[in-house]
Amino acid sequence: MDTLNNLMEKTMDTVNDFIIKQNKYIPTFPKASGRPTIFIEGYPFEDDEPMGATQFHTEQITIFSDQLSRYFAINEHIHIGVDNFIYYHEGDTSRVVAPDIFVVFGVDKYPLRRSFYTWAEGAVPVTVIEFLSDSTANQDQHDKVGLYLSDIGVQEYFIHQPEMKKPSEFRGWQRSSAGNIIEIEPDAAGGLFSEALNLWLRWKDDQTTHVRLLRPYLPDGTPITTSREEAQLREEEKQLREEEQQLREDAEAKAAKETERRQEAEVLAKEANQRHAEEVKRNRELEAELEGLRGQLNESKD
Repeated sequence: MDTLNNLMEKTMDTVNDFIIKQNKYIPTFPKASGRPTIFIEGYPFEDDEPMGATQFHTEQITIFSDQLSRYFAINEHIHIGVDNFIYYHEGDTSRVVAPDIFVVFGVDKYPLRRSFYTWAEGAVPVTVIEFLSDSTANQDQHDKVGLYLSDIGVQEYFIHQPEMKKPSEFRGWQRSSAGNIIEIEPDAAGGLFSEALNLWLRWKDDQTTHVRLLRPYLPDGTPITTSREEAQLREEEKQLREEEQQLREDAEAKAAKETERRQEAEVLAKEANQRHAEEVKRNRELEAELEGLRGQLNESKD
């Protein structure tokens, strides 16, 4: 019981602690000058080319975007785009990119957009992330660095190779205060810190899916869980509650049985005492009767 109670308290403390950290670490920013724009006529929101993403990329994009969406869900002015067109020059439909994941601060999270128009929203992404594929790796590693950071005005740009069978590559660039593009220095473990998102980005090989999984962490190293992990934690919490309830019911049943046994013992003891008292009384009566007979016998002899 005490062990389960301690686990439950630890679980609740962990949840509450994360909420406190979440409010502490999420960046602050001004509201954008534009307004949410779902669609502008004349700007295509899809192309005729079929999506050729591998399952490695799909797994990586799904998990990472899910983590960011869940983490930033408490702020209604953070928009996260996944493989959407970004038009960054009004009147020119050729000035368009479609990054795997991008984050925009200061704009409404909803409604969902078909494309993101920087001039209409009054904001550009603060962070862009591309996951390398054979067809786009060269552009992602070279051309897009200047495109995102200089032409569009993105603050940070990251690339990551999610396929474990290929050499690892995780790099990031940012614009300095002077406007220069500088590469972000990794820490000893190869992680990169996103100043815009105020999050550490680190990868770890997932032997089950064979994905070199990039994940976000709070500045103090606390991992941001996925929906699946959150569901698992809730299931474990539910099981702990059920086990705690079962132990409580078992303890109450044991206590009730012990009370019943004690009451039965008290009844038996009371009955035994009563029988003993009756026997003592009966013995005294017999002794008195015997003494009377002895007295009568002595009188008859005299």
